[in-house]
Amino acid sequence: MAGKRRRKLKSLAETISGNKRTATKEKREKLELQTWSDLPPELLEVIVSRLTLEDNVRASVVCKRWHSVAISVRVVNQSPWLMYFPKCGNLYEFYDPSLRKTHSIELPELNGTRVCYTKDGWLLLYRPRSHRMFFFNPFSHEVIKLPRFELTYQIVAFSCAPTSSNCMLFTVKHVSPTIVAISTCHPGATEWVTVNYQNRLPFVSSIWNKLVFCNGLFYCLSLTGWLGVFDPLEHTWSVLSVPPPKCPDNFFAKNWWKGKFMAEHKGEILVIYTCSSENPIIFKLDRTKMIWEEMKALDGVTLFASFLSSHSRTDLSGLMRNSVYFPKVRFYGKRCISYSLDNCRYYPRKQCHDWGEQDPFENIWIEPPQGFLSFTEEI
Repeated sequence: MAGKRRRKLKSLAETISGNKRTATKEKREKLELQTWSDLPPELLEVIVSRLTLEDNVRASVVCKRWHSVAISVRVVNQSPWLMYFPKCGNLYEFYDPSLRKTHSIELPELNGTRVCYTKDGWLLLYRPRSHRMFFFNPFSHEVIKLPRFELTYQIVAFSCAPTSSNCMLFTVKHVSPTIVAISTCHPGATEWVTVNYQNRLPFVSSIWNKLVFCNGLFYCLSLTGWLGVFDPLEHTWSVLSVPPPKCPDNFFAKNWWKGKFMAEHKGEILVIYTCSSENPIIFKLDRTKMIWEEMKALDGVTLFASFLSSHSRTDLSGLMRNSVYFPKVRFYGKRCISYSLDNCRYYPRKQCHDWGEQDPFENIWIEPPQGFLSFTEEI
């Protein structure tokens, strides 16, 4: 009996061992049969979002699953680059947030200048010593000169690329709480034209004011949050009776008037208010109700905020959408500080920043030409 029991136990052990070997072999074969198409969707999205447009298109034809992921993160539009102005020397750096890559180029033409504004890939620059102002395209090295003009504590903007016949420059400076002096110019003009306008509401000019051109009008956000509007065709100026955006009380701390940005997107005026200890708040101007409405989502839009000019983009990488990119790069030039409205947090984590402490002339977002990949010299 004992011998028979031992034979049964041995047979059972061999069966169990055989089953284990079979299971291990099947598992190994299953793993060997797995392909790139079996990647988890979250990991696949991260990988595909790093591809160029051409590689994204190639990846989209692998299979139906890859096609849907590639389409969801496909970059059709090109993001602006963050241009840094050196404190000395002529080496300028441009950070591309979509590829997390920094380019550099020598631009001796900009020596002794201060940046004023950017739009359509053009810089508006000012030489304080000579009061010279000019346009410069860092991607083509084109220069367009302008008449002399003395800038004091006001800021200046322009409507479109200076190569367009519709390009107009605009600046506003308060003469008194109820009077402002508005100066305009256009490429090819021999002098600036300055006209005084009466204010219905108090308006104070400052280098911390914000300017955008939208629907044929120049909008100027004052230091205290009031919005002035200039119509260059009708030559009219008015301060809208729209109370400043309502922020929590803790926003009105040190530098609260400095930490705001303004952008235009498809005819809408957007304002970003920041606080070093809180998440930013985005407002949209409702012209019908004449109020500022808080935005909880950006519907796929990406905002690029800098003090002198800000930009908006659609159709960027899925990881960049519904976010605000601020003018600060961390981790040795590898990560731009951004805030995601989807996740209600900063990236990288714990990157709340007192933007009022930053030099407004340190950097600015600029739009490279579509398809522009790099300068001849890069780091």
